[in-house]
Amino acid sequence: MKAIQIVDLSGPASALALVDVPEPEPSHMLTPGAGVLVDVHCAGVSFPEVLQTRGEYQIKPPLPFIPGSEVSGVVRSAPADAEVKAGDRVAAFCALGGFAETAVAPEFFVMKLDARLDFAQGAALILNYHTAYFALKLRGRLEPGETVLVHGAAGGVGTAVLQVARGLGAHTIAVVSSDEKQHVARQAGAEHILRSDGPWREEAKEISGGGVDVVLDPVGGERFIDSLRCLRENGRLVVVGFTAGSIPEVKVNRLLLRNLEVIGAGWGAYVMGKPQLNRDIAKALQAMIENGVVAPVVGERFPLAQAAQALRAIDERRAVGKVVLDVR
Repeated sequence: MKAIQIVDLSGPASALALVDVPEPEPSHMLTPGAGVLVDVHCAGVSFPEVLQTRGEYQIKPPLPFIPGSEVSGVVRSAPADAEVKAGDRVAAFCALGGFAETAVAPEFFVMKLDARLDFAQGAALILNYHTAYFALKLRGRLEPGETVLVHGAAGGVGTAVLQVARGLGAHTIAVVSSDEKQHVARQAGAEHILRSDGPWREEAKEISGGGVDVVLDPVGGERFIDSLRCLRENGRLVVVGFTAGSIPEVKVNRLLLRNLEVIGAGWGAYVMGKPQLNRDIAKALQAMIENGVVAPVVGERFPLAQAAQALRAIDERRAVGKVVLDVR
């Protein structure tokens, strides 16, 4: 089969190679001996793959390896006790191996793809939307009627957070950096949109009547302290990543004086050994799909052979929506 491998750690511009490799066996590292084999139509592209091209991600397989954690396609084979069967359209999380014509995923990370969604949207469904639900509901304890402010709101994670927050009955404020990203955030359902180069902190406090309940931050960097300052009493700042490239620090007296929380939301490491939790999150998201709230926003699409260009779009922070590779 055709696949993209990371062959060295020189970064997204030069670390990738299009190769011919044997198809995978229907066994997965998370569930040895039993996996769902998927003929891949689309593969999702995310920030972790950028980090992997530099050896900066926590998962560091020996070189060369096939990156790509999420795919959509058609099931070729599945264990007898799986909820999917051969011929089903699915979205799947494979952890590695997604940038290829065939991939294998554990059955608890494979969900039927609703007819309302196409394959490109399916490739955007698991990593970002499961992360969004986990970060907002399980870690951030978001309640109906609360207000959440979302940084990086036009990216794959940000657009997912906006939609899941709406599905949970919350109000949303998006922070973006350009007119194009403002349009994407609006497409994702943001109620209010603020510009990162403006007085967004003061504007967010005014919109929310004194402060937001939750900030969801996949960006990090210099805006972190202002995120704390725009929280109301008992507010929660949920950290899901650092796409800005710098990891912020906070003096804990800021938390003490106003009863604030900074909460880490590391979805992947937490859910890998919890199959039922993944099924439960998938069920909650399926209800949101059926209600029309969740519909992944797809951005640029590239053929498999142009995976380097896809990673560079993310690395250079040009990406809006979910970046996708068209494999079939």
